[in-house]
Amino acid sequence: MIQTKGYAAQNEKSDLAPWNFERREVGPHDVQFDISFCGVCHSDLHQIRNDWFPGIFPMVPGHEIVGKIVKVGAHVTKFKVGDLAGTGCLVDSCRTCDNCKEGLEQYCSTGPTGTYNSLGQDKKTPTYGGYSNTIVVHEDFVLHISDKLDLAAAAPLLCAGITTYSPLRHWKIGKGHKLAVLGLGGLGHMAVKFGVAFGAEVTVLSTSPNKEVDAKKLGAHNFVVTTDPTQIKAAKASFDFILDTVSAPHDINMYMSLLRTNGVHICVGVPPTPYQINAFSIIGGRKSLAGSSIGGLPETQEMLDFCAKHNIVSDIELIDIKNIHASYDRMIKGDVRYRFVIDMATL
Repeated sequence: MIQTKGYAAQNEKSDLAPWNFERREVGPHDVQFDISFCGVCHSDLHQIRNDWFPGIFPMVPGHEIVGKIVKVGAHVTKFKVGDLAGTGCLVDSCRTCDNCKEGLEQYCSTGPTGTYNSLGQDKKTPTYGGYSNTIVVHEDFVLHISDKLDLAAAAPLLCAGITTYSPLRHWKIGKGHKLAVLGLGGLGHMAVKFGVAFGAEVTVLSTSPNKEVDAKKLGAHNFVVTTDPTQIKAAKASFDFILDTVSAPHDINMYMSLLRTNGVHICVGVPPTPYQINAFSIIGGRKSLAGSSIGGLPETQEMLDFCAKHNIVSDIELIDIKNIHASYDRMIKGDVRYRFVIDMATL
C-alpha cells in the first residue's frame, strides 16, 4: 500500500485536519500522480457537512486534481511518467451500461464511483480525494493536461469547467442564442468564458451589483441585478437559456419568467433544499426545467483540449491548505474571484 498524507473530516461536525491513510498499489492499468494542486469546490463543503446525504467518514475531499505522473502500470498505454495529468469527479464506473459505453460515465446506470465520499465498484472500498499528496487512478479516468495551461488555474476545469461546458455543448448553445448565466462564482465565471467562446450573447444574472465590472472583464455582454425590480421587468422573456450555477436556495419561478417561449432553465448548482416550482412557470411559454451533471471522460478531455487551444483557465486564488476553513467561510460569502485552489506543496 502507498502511504499518503491528506486532510480529512472525521465526521460531519469536525473540521478538516491532517490525516494519514493508504492508497492501493499501482495495478496493471493504474496511473499514480503526485498532486500539485487541488481546486476547492462548494460541493466539498456540502459533503463534509452532510448537506446532501450521509457521508463516508473519514472524508478526504477534492475532485479538481492535477499533478505529474510518477508511476504507471505495466499495461498502461495512454500515459507515461512525467506527463501532466488530472482527475475530476469520477474514478470509476461499471463500464458496461449504455451510458458508460456512450462516454457518459457520470450517468452510469449502476452508479459511478466518485473521487471521494464514494465506494468503489466493489461497493466496499471508500475513495479519498485530492486534498492529499498523491493519488492512484485507473488510466481510463485520468486526463491529459496540456503544458500550455497554467497548471494551478487548470485544476478547476476538472469540475467547474466541465460542469458548465457539458450543458452548453449538449444544448448546442452558441451564435444566435441569448444565454443568461445565473450566479458569478466558481461555476458561473467559467460559464461566461465558455458561452462567449461559443459565440452566444451572454448576460450575467447576479444579486451582487459589484460583480458587474468583473462580468464584463470576463466577456459578458450584459449584466442584470436580480434584486432590482426594474431590471428584472426589462429582462422578461429575454433569454433562450439560463444556466443556473447557484448552490444557495433561490426562487426558480422568477427566473423562469426571464425565458423566451421554448426556453430552457438548466440547473448545475445544487442547493441544499429542494426547488419549489409552480406549474404555471413552465406551461406558460412551453418552458423546460433541466439539469446536467459534470461530463463523461471523452467530453472532459475535449473540454481540456478546447481550453488549451483557446487559452481558457479559471480565475483562481492559490491558498495554503491550513487556511481551508477560512477559505470555505469566504466561499460561502461569495468572497473569492473565482475559485480557491490549494497548493499541495503546503500539505
